[in-house]
Amino acid sequence: MAFELNLTIALLVIGAYLLGSISSAVLICRALGYEDPRTLGSGNPGATNVWRTSSKNAAVITFITDLLKGALPVWLALKLGLSSLEAALCGLAAMVGHMLPIFFRFRGGKGVATYLGACLSIDPLLALSQISLWLVTMLAFRRASVASITCALATPVICYWQLSELLPVLGLMSLLLIISHRNNIRRLVAGNEQRL
Repeated sequence: MAFELNLTIALLVIGAYLLGSISSAVLICRALGYEDPRTLGSGNPGATNVWRTSSKNAAVITFITDLLKGALPVWLALKLGLSSLEAALCGLAAMVGHMLPIFFRFRGGKGVATYLGACLSIDPLLALSQISLWLVTMLAFRRASVASITCALATPVICYWQLSELLPVLGLMSLLLIISHRNNIRRLVAGNEQRL
């Protein structure tokens, strides 16, 4: 029984990574006749860069599909009876896949939407808190990077009070998200980060 459970977790984690490795932004822009977002703007294959360099519709589709990459593996893990912590590991794997996609030479995005999708399946109230904080910060600063980094910093604090058992995994996901924004942080310090 323990072996079957470990095998199930391993297969779900691998599947989550492979799903995360499907670069939504690249495929959607290609399908809609836009250029590869990795060659434009910030070079990031994510919804924000697609918004700036292609179209709003392409960006919305990219955001939704990236969100689903995080939400579906976690939802499936929970449906199969895995614990919240084990399901969160699937969310982490999907996020790593999005950031380091094996199908796209490990040139991935920053993982914001995929992280949100995982949190949405883990605890909708956590995701609602993240979305609310993101929107408030975005309205205040008009910079997606500031809003995303703020959410990443706040999520472990929220988890500490409400989902303490998930703090190690969600804390690691927050750390990865902040690291993925290192160039944005440099631009913010230099005062030349783009407004959305």
